[in-house]
Amino acid sequence: MRAAFLVAICVASTAGAAECIVPSKPGGAMDLTCKLVRDGLRQLPDTAQTPMRLSYAPGGIGAVAWHSLVSGRRGDGDTLVAFSGGSLLNLAQGKFGKAKPADVRWVAALGADYGMIAVRGDSPYRTLADLVAALKRDPAKVLIGVSGTIGSQDWLKMALLVRKAGIDPKVLRFVALEGGGEDFTAMQANYVQVVSGDASEAHLMAANGKVRVLAVLSEQRLPGELALVPTAREQGYDVVWPTIRGVWMGPQTSDADYQRWVRTFERMAATPGFARLRTAAGLYPLTLTGPALTDYVQKAVDDYGKRASQLGLVR
Repeated sequence: MRAAFLVAICVASTAGAAECIVPSKPGGAMDLTCKLVRDGLRQLPDTAQTPMRLSYAPGGIGAVAWHSLVSGRRGDGDTLVAFSGGSLLNLAQGKFGKAKPADVRWVAALGADYGMIAVRGDSPYRTLADLVAALKRDPAKVLIGVSGTIGSQDWLKMALLVRKAGIDPKVLRFVALEGGGEDFTAMQANYVQVVSGDASEAHLMAANGKVRVLAVLSEQRLPGELALVPTAREQGYDVVWPTIRGVWMGPQTSDADYQRWVRTFERMAATPGFARLRTAAGLYPLTLTGPALTDYVQKAVDDYGKRASQLGLVR
């Protein structure tokens, strides 16, 4: 099956258009990242007419896309892959095997995101305190949807929150799903009652009233669609979880192609149009490219590794 996927993804690359690979199912924040790349390129005169094709490679919260590109398209100069802080956490925990940050080329960070906790719009849990009280009473009755399994960033967000309330995360019932889109679909179907995810995903879902965000895991309240949502810190749970969002390329991408994309993202980030697109996507300013991003990623992976080791999560 893996061989068939590699053939399919290699054939797709011959179409001539630039490509952004979403390492999850449609509808989540990884999907949002590639769409932001596609729409941002339209802000530049020289790339406005350049097609940017999106493709989806779900599996292992980024592991399938990582190994497919590193194994099969190492030098592709027009293929980008979306990543997040969750990708870096998985790297730190060894969930991509023996992969290291230096195994690929880090191109650009497009913005910052923050964790959040959400329930359905008709949920009986109206505040974070309501949810915590229900988890204390009977954790078996509350299914929590997360992207990934034990140790994923969505799992860690909820684990850190409930530990602040004196609850052992091991008693909670987590449902491992593949990306934010699937998380929210599962919640609307009442397959799970809670989603531990990202503010950018909730930003897209909260406007229709079908989702109630109980807390954002930011230092201060976020502007825009979620402006009225209190932080976890405000509600007595001192947990902050920022998430970087950006793109990387294969390890054997030529220096010329790599620098071309780095310069393109630097020009794109400087346009007023991109700032508006980033805000509409529910992301917040954070621009890093090339070596600065590479250094950031290595430091983040080191930090995540220390935190995961403290929780006994490193393989």
